[in-house]
Amino acid sequence: MSSSEDGSNNLSPVLRVSQLDAYELNRALEQLVWAQFTHCFQGFKPGLLTYVEPELKALLQLLLWRFTVYSQSATVGQTILSIRYKNNLAQTQKYQPMSKHQKLWYAVCTIGGRWLQERLHDLFKNQPSESAYHKTKHFISIILGLLQTARLINFLNFLQKGRFATLTERLLGIRAVFSKHQGTRQVGFEYMNRELLWHGFADFLIFLLPLVNAKKIKNECVVLVCVTGRASW
Repeated sequence: MSSSEDGSNNLSPVLRVSQLDAYELNRALEQLVWAQFTHCFQGFKPGLLTYVEPELKALLQLLLWRFTVYSQSATVGQTILSIRYKNNLAQTQKYQPMSKHQKLWYAVCTIGGRWLQERLHDLFKNQPSESAYHKTKHFISIILGLLQTARLINFLNFLQKGRFATLTERLLGIRAVFSKHQGTRQVGFEYMNRELLWHGFADFLIFLLPLVNAKKIKNECVVLVCVTGRASW
């Protein structure tokens, strides 16, 4: 039963919006973990973590990778949305998790790549402009620029075909698939209908209120009260 379910999951494509939502959830979690970590050092000297910030971020991301991608073949955002990575290089229609090499290279490409981008300036900051270090920095900058262009091309291809949301996924041969059977999607519009009615009513009031002469209505009410009071006496 489980094998047939896995086979059906492989054939059902993951929506583009679901893959992008998983990516945004991952980024939000990393920012939350970093904010909680820096909050622990709030009482210390300001700027204490500034110099080692890239290394600390890489360490926290490595911990997240160890207990998500390495152990479950899925990031935190993917787990929330019932998505996981499939070894797309395996010559089988059944689900195959990421291999150990794919998991390790995933960490190198994602965590190591971010660390290199943040540390590139500091690594070659005090070197002479004509030294080999400067030429190495220039070469690495060119490589990073080419990678950014490749990421853009890959993202445009992803928007068209819906596979391999990142360049790392394409290079490593891993694809996002559903970890559970997905039934028919039923979307309820009750909340949207209420919002549309409320916004329509609010727009009507905004248009109507400037046309109402509040002072005239107030005077008429005062006259009506006075006349009613005299008649009762």
